[in-house]
Amino acid sequence: MAQAPASGPAPFNPVPLAYQTTGDGTGAPDWLNKGDNAWQQTAATLVGIQCIPGLMILYGSVVKKKWAINSAFMCLYAFAAVLICWVSWAFKMSFGEELIPLWGKAGPSLDQKFLLKQAFLPATATDYYPPLAPFYPMATLVYFQFVFAAITLILIAGSLLGRMNFLAWMIFVPLWLTCSYTVGAFSVWGGGFLFQWGVIDYAGGYVIHLSSGVAGYVTAYWVGPRLDKDRKNFPPNNVLLTLAGAGLLWLGWNGFNGGAPYAANVVSSMAVLNTNICAATSLLVWTSIDVIVFKKPSVIGAVQGMITGLVVITPSAGLVQGWAAMVMGVFAGSVPWYSMMILGKKKLFNVVDDTLGVFHTHAVAGTMGGILAAFFAQPTLCNLFLSIPGERGIIYAGDHGGSDGHKTGLQLLKQMCGALFIIGWNIVMTTIICQVVKLVVPLRMSEEHLDVGDDAAHGEEAYALWGDGETFNASIYGGDAYAFKANSADPTTHSGKSYSFKAAGDGEL
Repeated sequence: MAQAPASGPAPFNPVPLAYQTTGDGTGAPDWLNKGDNAWQQTAATLVGIQCIPGLMILYGSVVKKKWAINSAFMCLYAFAAVLICWVSWAFKMSFGEELIPLWGKAGPSLDQKFLLKQAFLPATATDYYPPLAPFYPMATLVYFQFVFAAITLILIAGSLLGRMNFLAWMIFVPLWLTCSYTVGAFSVWGGGFLFQWGVIDYAGGYVIHLSSGVAGYVTAYWVGPRLDKDRKNFPPNNVLLTLAGAGLLWLGWNGFNGGAPYAANVVSSMAVLNTNICAATSLLVWTSIDVIVFKKPSVIGAVQGMITGLVVITPSAGLVQGWAAMVMGVFAGSVPWYSMMILGKKKLFNVVDDTLGVFHTHAVAGTMGGILAAFFAQPTLCNLFLSIPGERGIIYAGDHGGSDGHKTGLQLLKQMCGALFIIGWNIVMTTIICQVVKLVVPLRMSEEHLDVGDDAAHGEEAYALWGDGETFNASIYGGDAYAFKANSADPTTHSGKSYSFKAAGDGEL
């Protein structure tokens, strides 16, 4: 006779409950590191928050009131459009199998079998290490890299606010993502020729910031300038909201640089701290220069300094020591300041209307960050992260009796060549894309729409405030509480003319 099963408690299982198999297909695969997976998805969400609502709020508030809706909407549209393109074909062009040394093979990233297998970057194998294979599903990697692509397009929009035809923007986004961003991402990160050569770009100083700054500047050239009166008078409509957007951008950068190692490891921790050190230093330096030169601190200037600090540290956030991050912050708060506030006023830069100065805060800062990586990259940290062993900054040339000194000079050459490739590709490809878009729709809004703004472009306005372009009506708003009357003959009340109000922020009466 069969014996009845023994009663009593189940035998002790040393495997944590979360990892035990509880049914067919419900167990965690042995390659899954739940800590890495949780952090990577958190980091991706932080970068997503940088886009929406972070930059959406910042753009919508730092522009003239009549462009608040249009500016924020450009961010929202880009975020959505990039995601659909990314999972449809662009992810594999950036991180899939190699097609040519600067491009991956296009293909969808939507199949369950693909998304649930272990993350794998097939082209990243080098002569020293196998391909990268983080300990979480492909779905996590696809989403993490998507938010980086999305923020790049949103940064480009910062150069174009206040005049680009929204229909042209709708066409531009998928074309630029496909033809430009994927090339930079594969070449530097996905296993392409710059990756194999050992160009250092820890989290996107070249792939994201340099490319967006150059592409934004080139696109601004082809779109054309804002109205002359807007270029001369373009005050923020809500500085406090600008600060709110900037705060989301700053803290979201913890995910930007903290997620770059593809794991919750020691390099990630180093990157987060360095990111904040450099940003804070740069903000203080920029503000101090404003006080010295203009005799007063500017909160918008402080935001610019914060951004340049975040951008400069990005190419090497997990590869430098804390003191080096502070030194880089000094460069971040001074060189872009000079580029924007001095050189930016010269005729050469005035030819192109770069609305928010993205060229200075991202192209200049991103290039400088990449070059500084060749000076401050610490050998031990490099070996913990990079796929090419032995890379180091110039200040470490004397290590081991100077036997590795030749590598430091070569690293500087690599960084310069990497920057030149990203710049050249973006100038050519962005120009071609703008010419193609122009064949379909105008790149710039009509003069009539530019004069009106959001209401003409979208039929909506950001603020439903009394007096927004309306004539003062004494029969409704009259009374002793008002110190003036409409249609008064008193010359101090506009000589018989009705007093016209417009919302604050436009810098007009």
